[in-house]
Amino acid sequence: MKLTKILLTLLAAGRLLAADPTVVPLWPAGAPGSEARRNEPEKVVGSNVSNIHQPTLTVYLPAKELATGCAVIVAPGGGHARLAIQHEGYNVAQWLADHGIAAFVLKYRLGKDDANPANTPQPYAWDVQGLADTQRALRLVRARATEWHVNPAAVGVIGFSAGGEVAFLSAMRAEPGLPDATDPIDRLSARPDFQGLIYPGKSGLIQPVKGAPPVFLAAGYNDRPDISEGLAKVYLLFKAAGVPAELHLYAGAGHGFGIRATDKTPAGAWPVRFQEWLADRKFLTLPAK
Repeated sequence: MKLTKILLTLLAAGRLLAADPTVVPLWPAGAPGSEARRNEPEKVVGSNVSNIHQPTLTVYLPAKELATGCAVIVAPGGGHARLAIQHEGYNVAQWLADHGIAAFVLKYRLGKDDANPANTPQPYAWDVQGLADTQRALRLVRARATEWHVNPAAVGVIGFSAGGEVAFLSAMRAEPGLPDATDPIDRLSARPDFQGLIYPGKSGLIQPVKGAPPVFLAAGYNDRPDISEGLAKVYLLFKAAGVPAELHLYAGAGHGFGIRATDKTPAGAWPVRFQEWLADRKFLTLPAK
């Protein structure tokens, strides 16, 4: 009887924790080229994760009564040396799931993994293995769309800092399904239906073409120039290519704001703007007020 009262009290206070999110490997037998290292433990320092040899998706699904059918692959940043997995990963995914959007935090292989000894060759490159992991994530979500209550025509990617780089590359090098692939997942499209680029690095590499996925852009005014100024130039490139684009530059923000419970600034409200943009682009319907 006492236990029942405790549970009811926790439920009433909203403090009863849900089950841990499911973690799904992108390739159960190991990522191509990384099979021999797939069982190595990850390096975890605070909220940073590195030594990634078994890329995965951590699944955050909305309650069925909230589900919009929209899905987002979330690629955290960290300079390709590590993943800032909390404020650019799990926090983002939880916010999206709480607002009806299925979210999948991507642990991708790193081009400058800080778990490697100094002055030794890096086994991966962000524009090879990092890109391959992002493409596989898009295909995997589409392959399990029915199970996860996802519209396969509303699957996009959002990336932060270095994660923004793998995100925009997945759109620039969008792969169709491979009809002759032995793995049925690879027969599905790896083209994101939309892209969210949040203070992405290497903005000079972004070269939009006509027909590219629509893009949501956000950064801080106080970020380094290649981002705070570069993203404004990128917006104009998307506009010139005829690709629907929306840009938010927050006057009081710098780099790496992500989602933090303590951030009550205008930059901290970017997820609301992103949700509104997704509705404006017809990838979801906002709940009636």
